[in-house]
Amino acid sequence: MNVSIGFDLGGTNMKAGIVHPEKGVLKQVSIPTQADDGLEATLDRMAKLIKEVSDDAEGDITGVGIGAPGMISLDRRSVHNPPNLKGWYVVPLAEEIRKHTGFNALVENDANLMALGSARYGSGKPYQHFIMITLGTGVGGGIIFNNKIFRGATGAAAELGHISIDYDGAVCNSTVPGAIEAYLGQRFMSQRAADEIRKHPESELYKTYAGNFEALDPRHLSEAANRGNTLAIDILADAGRKLGYAIVNYVHTLDIRKIVISGGVAQAGDHILKPCFQAAMERLMPPFRSDFEIIPELLGNEAALLGAGTLALENL
Repeated sequence: MNVSIGFDLGGTNMKAGIVHPEKGVLKQVSIPTQADDGLEATLDRMAKLIKEVSDDAEGDITGVGIGAPGMISLDRRSVHNPPNLKGWYVVPLAEEIRKHTGFNALVENDANLMALGSARYGSGKPYQHFIMITLGTGVGGGIIFNNKIFRGATGAAAELGHISIDYDGAVCNSTVPGAIEAYLGQRFMSQRAADEIRKHPESELYKTYAGNFEALDPRHLSEAANRGNTLAIDILADAGRKLGYAIVNYVHTLDIRKIVISGGVAQAGDHILKPCFQAAMERLMPPFRSDFEIIPELLGNEAALLGAGTLALENL
């Protein structure tokens, strides 16, 4: 049976794996991206990693599917201005990988591929239609419609992190004030949490992080909430409610009622997801409440690698 190579290109690390259509990831290897070395150095590192995993592949390799940040051309050949990759503007990445490795390749937005991985191997598998929201360094999204990635007119659909919930609200890296990423993106969520904790010098969180709030991240909030810390519970619940407000916009626009949540921030579990569900249900128009669900994705970052491999298996 044919296999493929799934590749997950991040600004910090890159990962490649052999993906089997039934068994999933058979082998994977990860190395630092070293993006500051520039485009050519990054392409060379990608090629070496692809060769390393391909040497151990059993069966014919269909090709390489690549998940990358940024916007992707409609033909899935080029990456446009990916964040955190120095010297990358418009890069014909599929052709570059073919020249460097000999394998045919396709590229797709990394959050879209997390959605595709979920659809084939994870929590999204039972559903023909769902919206994937990835909560990590930023907030990303992917839309699965009729069991395929919905890509829009130019391939750039599902920038769900940049939907505003308050046009006078917080700012992040988006051009849109009040974008949901400004509340749920890891760094921005930590900053907002630190501002709130400073108001409560009597709290355990203040005593732990005073003078070193840079070390605070959502994982620490989740751990404190699990210990019953009411301040942490309140901070996570506020973030969850804001995510719920954004989800109302997604559901009203797309008429898709299944929401799959993935990524590091999502590990806070019910501390975020329950307030999120409640806030959405209160604001959804009554016809949209039927069959509305929020489902955690348990595959973690492996969903992106599985989606990348699936992209190659199904399209090359």
